[in-house]
Amino acid sequence: MRRSHSYVSGAAAGALAGAALVLALAAPALADGGDGGFTVKDPRIKESSGLAASRIHPGVYWTHNDSDDGPYLYAVDSRTGETVARITMSGVGAPRDVEAISLGPDGDLYVGDIGDNLGGTWDHVWVYKLPEPKVLKDQTIRATQYVVKYADGPRNAEALMVHPKTGRVYIADKDEDGGHLYEGPAELSATTTNVFKPVATIDLWVTDGAFSPDGRQLAVRGYFGGIAYSWNGGRIKRLERLNVPLQGQGESITYTPDGSKLMYGSEGADSPVEPEDAPGASGSGSNSPSKGGGSAAGSGDGMSGQVKVGAIAVAALFAVVFGFKRLRRR
Repeated sequence: MRRSHSYVSGAAAGALAGAALVLALAAPALADGGDGGFTVKDPRIKESSGLAASRIHPGVYWTHNDSDDGPYLYAVDSRTGETVARITMSGVGAPRDVEAISLGPDGDLYVGDIGDNLGGTWDHVWVYKLPEPKVLKDQTIRATQYVVKYADGPRNAEALMVHPKTGRVYIADKDEDGGHLYEGPAELSATTTNVFKPVATIDLWVTDGAFSPDGRQLAVRGYFGGIAYSWNGGRIKRLERLNVPLQGQGESITYTPDGSKLMYGSEGADSPVEPEDAPGASGSGSNSPSKGGGSAAGSGDGMSGQVKVGAIAVAALFAVVFGFKRLRRR
Protein backbone atom coordinates (compact mmCIF):
# COMPACT_ATOMS: atom_id res chain seq x y z
CA MET A 1 0.00 0.00 0.00
CA ARG A 2 1.22 3.49 -0.81
CA ARG A 3 0.20 5.63 2.14
CA SER A 4 -1.29 9.01 1.33
CA HIS A 5 1.12 11.77 2.40
CA SER A 6 -1.26 14.68 1.89
CA TYR A 7 -2.33 14.65 5.53
CA VAL A 8 1.12 14.28 7.06
CA SER A 9 2.78 17.36 8.42
CA GLY A 10 6.42 18.23 7.68
CA ALA A 11 7.34 17.43 11.28
CA ALA A 12 5.70 14.03 11.02
CA ALA A 13 7.48 13.32 7.74
CA GLY A 14 10.77 14.20 9.38
CA ALA A 15 9.96 11.94 12.29
CA LEU A 16 9.27 9.06 9.93
CA ALA A 17 12.56 9.67 8.16
CA GLY A 18 14.28 9.45 11.54
CA ALA A 19 12.40 6.26 12.26
CA ALA A 20 13.63 4.78 9.00
CA LEU A 21 17.19 5.53 10.12
CA VAL A 22 16.54 3.79 13.42
CA LEU A 23 15.32 0.75 11.48
CA ALA A 24 18.37 0.75 9.24
CA LEU A 25 20.75 0.93 12.20
CA ALA A 26 18.90 -1.53 14.42
CA ALA A 27 18.02 -4.28 11.95
CA PRO A 28 20.72 -6.89 11.35
CA ALA A 29 22.02 -7.46 7.84
CA LEU A 30 20.14 -10.17 5.95
CA ALA A 31 22.13 -12.63 3.90
CA ASP A 32 20.65 -14.29 0.86
CA GLY A 33 19.72 -17.86 1.67
CA GLY A 34 16.54 -19.05 -0.03
CA ASP A 35 13.96 -20.06 2.56
CA GLY A 36 16.47 -18.80 5.12
CA GLY A 37 15.86 -15.24 3.92
CA PHE A 38 16.75 -13.18 0.86
CA THR A 39 16.76 -9.68 -0.58
CA VAL A 40 14.66 -8.68 -3.60
CA LYS A 41 17.21 -7.16 -5.96
CA ASP A 42 15.13 -6.18 -8.99
CA PRO A 43 15.08 -2.34 -9.17
CA ARG A 44 11.61 -2.54 -10.77
CA ILE A 45 10.21 -3.99 -7.53
CA LYS A 46 9.99 -1.00 -5.21
CA GLU A 47 6.63 -1.64 -3.55
CA SER A 48 6.48 -5.40 -3.00
CA SER A 49 3.06 -5.83 -1.44
CA GLY A 50 2.26 -9.53 -1.74
CA LEU A 51 4.15 -12.81 -1.54
CA ALA A 52 3.36 -16.40 -2.53
CA ALA A 53 5.63 -19.44 -2.59
CA SER A 54 5.58 -21.35 -5.87
CA ARG A 55 4.58 -25.00 -5.67
CA ILE A 56 6.13 -26.08 -8.95
CA HIS A 57 9.34 -24.04 -8.93
CA PRO A 58 11.33 -24.76 -5.75
CA GLY A 59 12.75 -21.66 -4.09
CA VAL A 60 10.72 -19.24 -6.23
CA TYR A 61 8.42 -16.60 -4.73
CA TRP A 62 5.83 -14.53 -6.58
CA THR A 63 5.45 -10.85 -5.80
CA HIS A 64 4.17 -7.60 -7.36
CA ASN A 65 4.17 -3.86 -6.84
CA ASP A 66 1.04 -2.36 -5.32
CA SER A 67 0.29 0.54 -7.68
CA ASP A 68 1.57 2.58 -10.64
CA ASP A 69 3.31 -0.43 -12.14
CA GLY A 70 0.90 -2.21 -14.47
CA PRO A 71 -0.41 -5.77 -14.77
CA TYR A 72 2.87 -7.41 -13.78
CA LEU A 73 3.89 -10.29 -11.55
CA TYR A 74 7.48 -11.13 -10.70
CA ALA A 75 9.02 -14.54 -10.00
CA VAL A 76 11.97 -14.10 -7.64
CA ASP A 77 14.57 -16.82 -7.04
CA SER A 78 15.12 -16.86 -3.30
CA ARG A 79 18.61 -18.32 -3.70
CA THR A 80 19.85 -15.22 -5.51
CA GLY A 81 17.19 -12.55 -4.98
CA GLU A 82 17.05 -12.07 -8.74
CA THR A 83 13.89 -11.94 -10.86
CA VAL A 84 13.71 -14.98 -13.15
CA ALA A 85 10.45 -14.07 -14.92
CA ARG A 86 8.06 -11.15 -15.32
CA ILE A 87 4.48 -12.09 -16.18
CA THR A 88 2.20 -9.60 -17.92
CA MET A 89 -1.46 -10.28 -17.21
CA SER A 90 -3.73 -9.68 -20.20
CA GLY A 91 -7.51 -9.36 -20.11
CA VAL A 92 -7.61 -7.37 -16.86
CA GLY A 93 -7.59 -3.73 -17.94
CA ALA A 94 -5.54 -1.31 -15.81
CA PRO A 95 -5.03 -2.52 -12.20
CA ARG A 96 -5.71 0.14 -9.54
CA ASP A 97 -4.09 -1.06 -6.32
CA VAL A 98 -2.81 -4.65 -6.35
CA GLU A 99 -2.19 -5.71 -2.76
CA ALA A 100 -2.05 -9.51 -2.50
CA ILE A 101 -1.24 -12.75 -4.26
CA SER A 102 -2.06 -16.35 -3.35
CA LEU A 103 -1.93 -19.83 -4.89
CA GLY A 104 -5.03 -22.00 -5.08
CA PRO A 105 -5.28 -25.80 -5.00
CA ASP A 106 -5.92 -25.70 -8.75
CA GLY A 107 -2.39 -24.43 -9.29
CA ASP A 108 -3.64 -20.98 -10.29
CA LEU A 109 -2.34 -17.66 -9.03
CA TYR A 110 -4.98 -15.39 -7.50
CA VAL A 111 -4.16 -11.67 -7.50
CA GLY A 112 -6.06 -9.21 -5.32
CA ASP A 113 -6.59 -5.75 -6.83
CA ILE A 114 -8.35 -4.89 -3.57
CA GLY A 115 -6.64 -1.80 -2.16
CA ASP A 116 -8.56 1.41 -1.59
CA ASN A 117 -6.42 4.00 0.16
CA LEU A 118 -9.41 6.25 0.83
CA GLY A 119 -11.39 3.41 2.43
CA GLY A 120 -14.55 3.30 0.35
CA THR A 121 -13.97 5.24 -2.85
CA TRP A 122 -14.65 2.27 -5.14
CA ASP A 123 -17.90 0.34 -4.96
CA HIS A 124 -16.16 -2.74 -6.33
CA VAL A 125 -12.68 -4.26 -6.54
CA TRP A 126 -11.20 -7.08 -8.61
CA VAL A 127 -9.59 -10.48 -8.24
CA TYR A 128 -7.57 -11.90 -11.12
CA LYS A 129 -6.81 -15.59 -11.71
CA LEU A 130 -4.21 -17.07 -14.02
CA PRO A 131 -2.33 -20.37 -14.25
CA GLU A 132 1.10 -20.45 -12.67
CA PRO A 133 3.45 -20.81 -15.64
CA LYS A 134 5.32 -24.10 -15.93
CA VAL A 135 8.24 -22.36 -17.63
CA LEU A 136 9.80 -19.32 -15.98
CA LYS A 137 10.42 -16.69 -18.63
CA ASP A 138 9.08 -13.25 -19.45
CA GLN A 139 5.67 -13.85 -21.03
CA THR A 140 2.06 -12.68 -21.29
CA ILE A 141 -0.66 -14.85 -19.73
CA ARG A 142 -4.39 -14.24 -20.03
CA ALA A 143 -6.13 -13.86 -16.68
CA THR A 144 -9.77 -14.13 -15.66
CA GLN A 145 -11.13 -11.02 -13.94
CA TYR A 146 -13.71 -11.25 -11.16
CA VAL A 147 -15.74 -8.32 -9.82
CA VAL A 148 -15.93 -8.28 -6.02
CA LYS A 149 -18.19 -6.35 -3.65
CA TYR A 150 -18.58 -6.59 0.12
CA ALA A 151 -21.93 -7.33 1.73
CA ASP A 152 -21.50 -4.42 4.14
CA GLY A 153 -20.12 -1.83 1.75
CA PRO A 154 -16.78 -0.71 0.25
CA ARG A 155 -13.58 -0.91 2.24
CA ASN A 156 -9.82 -0.99 1.99
CA ALA A 157 -8.11 -4.39 2.04
CA GLU A 158 -4.61 -5.75 1.52
CA ALA A 159 -4.94 -9.46 2.34
CA LEU A 160 -6.32 -12.11 -0.01
CA MET A 161 -6.03 -15.81 0.86
CA VAL A 162 -7.12 -18.90 -1.08
CA HIS A 163 -7.79 -21.98 1.03
CA PRO A 164 -5.43 -24.74 -0.17
CA LYS A 165 -8.06 -27.48 0.16
CA THR A 166 -11.40 -25.92 -0.75
CA GLY A 167 -10.18 -23.24 -3.16
CA ARG A 168 -12.45 -20.68 -1.53
CA VAL A 169 -11.21 -17.09 -1.62
CA TYR A 170 -11.06 -14.94 1.52
CA ILE A 171 -10.22 -11.28 2.06
CA ALA A 172 -9.26 -9.53 5.30
CA ASP A 173 -9.96 -5.81 5.32
CA LYS A 174 -7.51 -3.27 6.71
CA ASP A 175 -8.87 -1.30 9.64
CA GLU A 176 -6.65 0.29 12.27
CA ASP A 177 -9.28 -0.56 14.90
CA GLY A 178 -9.39 -4.23 13.80
CA GLY A 179 -11.16 -5.71 10.81
CA HIS A 180 -13.01 -8.74 9.52
CA LEU A 181 -12.45 -11.84 7.47
CA TYR A 182 -14.67 -11.94 4.37
CA GLU A 183 -15.66 -15.17 2.63
CA GLY A 184 -16.30 -15.32 -1.10
CA PRO A 185 -18.75 -17.59 -2.92
CA ALA A 186 -17.93 -21.29 -3.16
CA GLU A 187 -16.93 -20.59 -6.77
CA LEU A 188 -16.11 -17.21 -8.23
CA SER A 189 -18.17 -16.09 -11.22
CA ALA A 190 -16.65 -14.17 -14.11
CA THR A 191 -20.08 -13.05 -15.35
CA THR A 192 -21.75 -11.77 -12.17
CA THR A 193 -20.68 -9.79 -9.11
CA ASN A 194 -19.12 -11.87 -6.33
CA VAL A 195 -20.36 -10.76 -2.90
CA PHE A 196 -17.98 -11.38 0.00
CA LYS A 197 -19.59 -11.70 3.43
CA PRO A 198 -18.00 -11.06 6.85
CA VAL A 199 -17.55 -14.33 8.75
CA ALA A 200 -15.11 -13.52 11.58
CA THR A 201 -13.38 -10.70 13.43
CA ILE A 202 -9.65 -10.17 12.94
CA ASP A 203 -8.00 -8.39 15.88
CA LEU A 204 -5.30 -6.69 13.83
CA TRP A 205 -4.62 -3.91 11.36
CA VAL A 206 -3.99 -6.43 8.57
CA THR A 207 -1.53 -5.88 5.72
CA ASP A 208 -1.47 -9.50 4.47
CA GLY A 209 -2.43 -13.07 5.32
CA ALA A 210 -1.77 -16.66 4.29
CA PHE A 211 -3.10 -20.17 4.85
CA SER A 212 -0.74 -22.94 5.90
CA PRO A 213 -0.23 -25.56 3.15
CA ASP A 214 -2.41 -28.07 5.03
CA GLY A 215 -5.19 -25.49 5.43
CA ARG A 216 -5.29 -25.83 9.21
CA GLN A 217 -3.95 -22.39 10.09
CA LEU A 218 -4.48 -18.81 9.01
CA ALA A 219 -1.69 -16.32 9.65
CA VAL A 220 -2.24 -12.57 9.38
CA ARG A 221 0.29 -9.80 9.80
CA GLY A 222 0.36 -6.06 10.29
CA TYR A 223 3.18 -3.53 10.40
CA PHE A 224 4.32 -4.46 13.91
CA GLY A 225 2.66 -7.76 14.78
CA GLY A 226 0.75 -10.79 13.66
CA ILE A 227 -1.68 -13.47 14.81
CA ALA A 228 -2.00 -17.16 14.02
CA TYR A 229 -5.49 -18.66 14.03
CA SER A 230 -6.56 -22.27 13.82
CA TRP A 231 -8.85 -22.54 10.81
CA ASN A 232 -11.36 -24.86 12.50
CA GLY A 233 -13.56 -25.19 9.42
CA GLY A 234 -13.76 -21.43 9.06
CA ARG A 235 -14.68 -20.79 12.71
CA ILE A 236 -11.28 -19.31 13.44
CA LYS A 237 -9.77 -19.54 16.90
CA ARG A 238 -6.78 -17.50 18.01
CA LEU A 239 -3.68 -19.62 18.61
CA GLU A 240 -0.79 -17.30 19.32
CA ARG A 241 1.03 -14.13 18.45
CA LEU A 242 3.48 -14.28 15.56
CA ASN A 243 7.11 -13.31 15.87
CA VAL A 244 7.00 -10.67 13.13
CA PRO A 245 10.42 -9.22 12.25
CA LEU A 246 10.98 -5.48 12.42
CA GLN A 247 10.71 -4.15 8.86
CA GLY A 248 10.50 -0.74 7.24
CA GLN A 249 6.96 -1.27 5.90
CA GLY A 250 5.88 -4.85 6.48
CA GLU A 251 3.38 -5.69 3.73
CA SER A 252 3.46 -9.41 2.95
CA ILE A 253 3.49 -12.92 4.39
CA THR A 254 3.47 -16.47 3.04
CA TYR A 255 4.24 -19.98 4.25
CA THR A 256 7.12 -21.93 2.80
CA PRO A 257 5.86 -24.91 0.73
CA ASP A 258 6.56 -27.36 3.58
CA GLY A 259 4.75 -25.15 6.10
CA SER A 260 7.72 -24.94 8.46
CA LYS A 261 8.41 -21.23 8.03
CA LEU A 262 6.57 -17.98 7.54
CA MET A 263 8.26 -15.58 5.12
CA TYR A 264 7.76 -11.87 5.81
CA GLY A 265 8.27 -9.23 3.10
CA SER A 266 8.48 -5.46 3.09
CA GLU A 267 8.10 -2.61 0.62
CA GLY A 268 11.04 -0.55 -0.58
CA ALA A 269 14.02 -0.93 -2.87
CA ASP A 270 16.20 -3.97 -2.07
CA SER A 271 13.50 -5.15 0.32
CA PRO A 272 14.20 -8.08 2.65
CA VAL A 273 12.17 -11.26 2.94
CA GLU A 274 12.75 -12.73 6.38
CA PRO A 275 11.85 -16.17 7.79
CA GLU A 276 10.42 -17.12 11.17
CA ASP A 277 9.27 -20.50 12.44
CA ALA A 278 5.62 -21.13 11.70
CA PRO A 279 3.31 -21.96 14.63
CA GLY A 280 3.70 -25.61 15.57
CA ALA A 281 6.96 -26.00 13.66
CA SER A 282 10.04 -27.32 15.42
CA GLY A 283 11.64 -24.55 17.44
CA SER A 284 8.63 -22.24 17.43
CA GLY A 285 7.10 -21.09 20.67
CA SER A 286 3.59 -20.38 21.83
CA ASN A 287 2.61 -17.32 23.82
CA SER A 288 5.82 -16.94 25.78
CA PRO A 289 7.43 -13.49 25.71
CA SER A 290 10.64 -14.97 24.32
CA LYS A 291 9.00 -16.38 21.19
CA GLY A 292 5.65 -14.65 20.76
CA GLY A 293 5.37 -12.07 18.02
CA GLY A 294 3.54 -8.77 17.98
CA SER A 295 0.20 -8.62 19.69
CA ALA A 296 -2.99 -7.31 18.16
CA ALA A 297 -2.07 -3.92 19.53
CA GLY A 298 1.01 -4.06 17.37
CA SER A 299 4.06 -4.23 19.64
CA GLY A 300 6.60 -7.01 19.02
CA ASP A 301 8.10 -9.44 21.50
CA GLY A 302 11.16 -11.63 21.24
CA MET A 303 13.52 -8.84 20.14
CA SER A 304 16.83 -7.76 21.61
CA GLY A 305 16.98 -4.53 23.59
CA GLN A 306 18.13 -2.17 20.85
CA VAL A 307 15.77 -3.52 18.21
CA LYS A 308 12.87 -3.58 20.66
CA VAL A 309 13.41 0.05 21.57
CA GLY A 310 13.53 0.91 17.87
CA ALA A 311 10.29 -0.95 17.24
CA ILE A 312 8.53 0.86 20.08
CA ALA A 313 9.77 4.21 18.78
CA VAL A 314 8.61 3.51 15.25
CA ALA A 315 5.24 2.22 16.47
CA ALA A 316 4.75 5.42 18.47
CA LEU A 317 5.60 7.56 15.46
CA PHE A 318 3.14 5.69 13.25
CA ALA A 319 0.48 6.09 15.92
CA VAL A 320 1.06 9.85 15.99
CA VAL A 321 1.00 10.19 12.19
CA PHE A 322 -2.11 8.08 11.63
CA GLY A 323 -3.86 9.69 14.58
CA PHE A 324 -3.17 13.05 12.99
CA LYS A 325 -4.60 11.82 9.67
CA ARG A 326 -7.79 10.63 11.35
CA LEU A 327 -8.26 13.99 13.05
CA ARG A 328 -7.78 15.79 9.74
CA ARG A 329 -10.36 13.57 8.05
CA ARG A 330 -12.89 14.45 10.75
